Amino acid sequence: MNAEEESAEREPAGDGWPDAPGDTALTIKVPEADPLVRAGVPAHVTVLYPFVHESRLDAPARRDLSALFARHDPFTLAFAEFARYPGVLYLDPWPHAPVTALAKDLTGRWPQAVPYRGIFDPPLAPHLTVANDEGPATQDAAYDALQAELEPLLPLTCRVQEVHLIGFDGLRWRDRAEYRLGP
Repeated sequence: MNAEEESAEREPAGDGWPDAPGDTALTIKVPEADPLVRAGVPAHVTVLYPFVHESRLDAPARRDLSALFARHDPFTLAFAEFARYPGVLYLDPWPHAPVTALAKDLTGRWPQAVPYRGIFDPPLAPHLTVANDEGPATQDAAYDALQAELEPLLPLTCRVQEVHLIGFDGLRWRDRAEYRLGP
């Protein structure tokens, strides 16, 4: 790979979106919340997006990931409240601390993995996106109605025992590996 290709691989296109082939992310699957999600992806809490390019995930990097996650105990997340970012309705996982500790350890080991490509300052707090397809003119009414419809299904809890590495192939995100928490 030449320097120009390497630079293009790291640089976000335009405003940082869309995803590029070879992008990876580390996520926590939350199947308990799948019936609530209208965002077109399985329910998940992002630990770190983007992570490193898939071409850089060699055997030593995968061993480092296994060791890093083994140092973190399994934990439980509760989802009892909705919240919003501009254009996004999400569930706020509680507590945030275990997820942010994972992200901190990952970015400490891989400092080139800047959360959300540095687009958000400060970085986004842990969240589970429920819907993100409404524009400014319709989002308040649409998300108010969706929130009212879904609130009776809360609270939800999820036992987190692993973190999933997913990769973007140019069309969709696919599972690549699973890393267990704890020894």
